[in-house]
Amino acid sequence: MKQALSLARLALGQVSPNPAVGALIVNNGELVGQGYTQPPGLPHAEAEALKQAGERARGGVMYVTMEPCCHYGRTPPCTGAIIDAGISEVHLAMLDPDPRVSGRGKKGLEEKGIKTYVGEYEEEAEQINEAYIKFITTGVPFVTAKFAVSLDGKIATKSGDSRWISSEVARKRVHSLRYTTDAIMTGVNTVLIDNPELTARSCGGRGGTVRAHPLRIIVDSKGRTPLTARVLSAPGKTLLVLARLAQSKEREAFARADAKLLELPSEGGRVDLGKLLKVLGEQEITSVLVEGGGILLGSLFDGGLVDKVVVFVAPIIIGGEEAKTAVGGEGVDKVADSLRLEQVCVERLGDDVMVSGYVSAQPQKQG
Repeated sequence: MKQALSLARLALGQVSPNPAVGALIVNNGELVGQGYTQPPGLPHAEAEALKQAGERARGGVMYVTMEPCCHYGRTPPCTGAIIDAGISEVHLAMLDPDPRVSGRGKKGLEEKGIKTYVGEYEEEAEQINEAYIKFITTGVPFVTAKFAVSLDGKIATKSGDSRWISSEVARKRVHSLRYTTDAIMTGVNTVLIDNPELTARSCGGRGGTVRAHPLRIIVDSKGRTPLTARVLSAPGKTLLVLARLAQSKEREAFARADAKLLELPSEGGRVDLGKLLKVLGEQEITSVLVEGGGILLGSLFDGGLVDKVVVFVAPIIIGGEEAKTAVGGEGVDKVADSLRLEQVCVERLGDDVMVSGYVSAQPQKQG
């Protein structure tokens, strides 16, 4: 199962809205087939493993990180292929939370006399597919807030300079995070000040997958993104989100820059982030990595819209009352009301430290 989990990780960020699944088949102590989920419309992990195993699958044992599908979608059900191949035993790390499956795949295998076992490395399997699990049960993408700060909590100097707070090792990890997510979101101020590309460099081509870069989303309520911004000329697709209706000239200009516009008119003049996430879910975006700035992050935290936090802490002191901090917004009045992380993980990256964790459940704000 550990090897199956390693295979599943190869599919992360490349197969949405499907889950990232790994599968392998053992017969008489010999590995005879293995595979992982391919992009939508192509074979699932189980089908890949069965194809590789061929006749050697008959009487074999399959280890798969998620319950096989039992319905027709873009591809035929994997349960049928498993039964037809003559697999004798199936080990599942976890059940599929998709209401169309959710135990039915396991039941279908058992009805055909195939022994099934559930729960081996279940937590690891759930972590790999944390975005899929949220998306398939809520219709809303999994949101990860990522930022780099100095020891005194600054993301830039008082002049706005922020290159580079984090080390090269930490920046490489960021590109890995980007590669495994469906979309990167940032605010217009970050585009104006830092002029980033927001691409996933040094990660493309792994495992023969097809998508090189995630979708880039710019939250730009008033439409201030310049057509000369690097994010518009970088490889990949860009979505510009406005809080008003666009003018015809704007539509034409951004269309020429190969950028799509999403118009979400708001009386308050700011993009409704909750509504934005719902729209992204409707477009089958299952995961979003938010890379600032402070206004956007603050609004997401204030709205209870963040699921996970990844922070890179650099051993430097910036100082200055006017230097920017990572999270703006309203915040809280009392420390006791602070958002708290659970399942916290701390990792050393060169001289930097990466702290990650999941936002604990908080009471919903009223009004």
